[in-house]
Amino acid sequence: MENEKLELISSMEFEEDVPLYKIIDFMNKSLKDKNIIVGLSKNNNNKIIISIYQT
Repeated sequence: MENEKLELISSMEFEEDVPLYKIIDFMNKSLKDKNIIVGLSKNNNNKIIISIYQT
């Protein structure tokens, strides 16, 4: 495992102030064929929750 290299799936450049949903959208499009879905929500304490699901 120490000689294993990481495989780049996708890459995109964003501005620093990009809305988080745009990053989540990019992740979902990139991970769709890997059966991974990323969700974004906000709780009652105004904290953001990022969830990762395997389909």
